[in-house]
Amino acid sequence: MISPLLLNQIRHIAIETGAYIKQEAISFHTSAIENKGLHDLVSYVDKTAEKRIVESLDLLMPNASFINEESGNIQRQAEYTWIIDPLDGTTNFIHGIPHYCISIALMYQSQIIMGVVHDVATGDLFSAQAGKGSFLNGQAIHVSSRDNLSESLIATGFPVNNFSRIEPTLSVLEQLILNTRGVRRIGTAALDLSYVACGRFDAYYEHGLYPWDVAAGSLIVQEAGGHVSDFSGANQYLFGKEIVAAAPGVYDTILQLLRTYYR
Repeated sequence: MISPLLLNQIRHIAIETGAYIKQEAISFHTSAIENKGLHDLVSYVDKTAEKRIVESLDLLMPNASFINEESGNIQRQAEYTWIIDPLDGTTNFIHGIPHYCISIALMYQSQIIMGVVHDVATGDLFSAQAGKGSFLNGQAIHVSSRDNLSESLIATGFPVNNFSRIEPTLSVLEQLILNTRGVRRIGTAALDLSYVACGRFDAYYEHGLYPWDVAAGSLIVQEAGGHVSDFSGANQYLFGKEIVAAAPGVYDTILQLLRTYYR
């Protein structure tokens, strides 16, 4: 049985780890950068933050499995799985851009039931529990009420090392540049999703993603009244490497645009 205190405990772990990351940002040097692949960066800060999170969560739920970005998966005979991104927006962090976050989600069987996203630089803390709504710093949040694409602000991201879908990417981007208030690419999927949840963005879409990028944020959007799917409108966004999340008023329009070009 899940403790009613668990979500608060996850929040506390995110805040503590965020304090560590914020402190390391002061003295971080580019000599600490490692390359996992083409344009795919990591540092000791990511690794240490993940180690701290895993150790803390393991104390809360000793038998749970883990899906981690940096250290790999921990498989156990359990119905619960933690999905963790210790530093979403590593490239921003490395370049001194104060826009990165911690993302922690809890999955029961195949359903995300809790999610926390902590914006390290601003201190904003987004969270959600299935069936109980979404919150920003303890206050309930909801997606925007806009229903006109021309009045909407859209977020997206671009793959860093797989450019096989570059043509549809540019085609969709062109249509959104022409027909919205603007498109933002700020470099962290978990925060993009959280911004949709609180109405800062009206929609977000991206492909080439992993479970740790979207697990917590997708629940936060849904609990805030938004729609989440893959580009076909199905629910394979967690492991399907593509996601669209939007306020109900613009979701169908964005989805149709994605279906038109991503075939």
